[in-house]
Amino acid sequence: MKKLLLVAAATLSVLGASAQQELKGGAKGAPSIHNDNSVTFTIKAPEARQVRLHLDYTSDTTMTRLDDGTWTFTTAPLEPELYRYNFIVDGVKVNDMNNVYSIRDVSTVMNMFIIDGDKQPCLYSVTNVAHGTVSQVWYDSPTLGTKRRMSVYTPAGYEEGHTRYPVLYLLHGSGGDETAWLEHGRAAQIADNLIASGQAAPMIIVMPNGNVDENAAPGAAETGLVNPTFAHQKWMEGTFETSFSDIVNYVDSHFRTLKSKRNRAIAGLSMGGYHSLYISANNPSDYAYVGLFSAAVTPKQGVQSPVYDNLAEKLKVQFQQRPRLYWIGIGEDDFLYKDNAQFTRMLDKNRMKYTYVETKGGHEWRNWRIYLSQFLPLLFK
Repeated sequence: MKKLLLVAAATLSVLGASAQQELKGGAKGAPSIHNDNSVTFTIKAPEARQVRLHLDYTSDTTMTRLDDGTWTFTTAPLEPELYRYNFIVDGVKVNDMNNVYSIRDVSTVMNMFIIDGDKQPCLYSVTNVAHGTVSQVWYDSPTLGTKRRMSVYTPAGYEEGHTRYPVLYLLHGSGGDETAWLEHGRAAQIADNLIASGQAAPMIIVMPNGNVDENAAPGAAETGLVNPTFAHQKWMEGTFETSFSDIVNYVDSHFRTLKSKRNRAIAGLSMGGYHSLYISANNPSDYAYVGLFSAAVTPKQGVQSPVYDNLAEKLKVQFQQRPRLYWIGIGEDDFLYKDNAQFTRMLDKNRMKYTYVETKGGHEWRNWRIYLSQFLPLLFK
């Protein structure tokens, strides 16, 4: 086992020097990011008795009321990262109407902003480099008997050239969909920046919808503007894994891919890590690189599927074929930490080589962006 300990802030900057961002904000009242990376939040609520700020990775903070009925709070300097926030006005969650940038997590919408580094832009920022293209692609799934949507990132220059590329299949977690890695995970920005700096090989990244009982993200399918939900009727019960070859076949037939095990990777977070674990174990000749990000590893109680049978024996076959990388990342406070510890002990007992990364924090997008940032440079070398 190769064990690494990562500090979150160390992974977030990649490109050349850039001027530190000045105080900025859109409409009056939008969050202002100061030169030292402290941030000032304001909200006009003259009738409120109490206003609190809910900001990612910090405790909720009571804001200060000014004479004109504006409430304000300035943070300590923040680490480079993508942050979400909202206000709690007399117990009611309220978004910042002066900040046009928001992000949806299942059925919750929050405002967002990004803090850059002192001398370098955050890896999650849009920077002045060559950009890849993100397509929303509908494909036929013969196994499921329906058309489904997935997101596909192709690297800069793909449209103009004839080069064939390796492929990473990147899977979302429970409650997510084919947009999750793009919106929360900033996968396109991370790939753009790492490829441009030479730290990652140019690659295609395929982000399918792992919920087989929906064709596409809420609002993008014929079901209309349905309310997003965390749990689905068919999730982690084998159907997605058995239909996954439909995705690979479509990608190989519609994109310029390198169709070999050495040029194919699969990774995912939480439920997507679970899917990655079992898809790769059941297809050991198809994936040279496997990434398990805060992965669920144990089938749900009562689930019966041949996909999940005899995992230990399947892993022995998989590791006998020597995957080029088997990468496991988990936060020290993650509720799946014990399951992952048990899984790695099993791998150790059977002398199966893997790379292990443990970070601070729990089951959260901050860690999953870090894991992707660490995983991409290791692929297709």
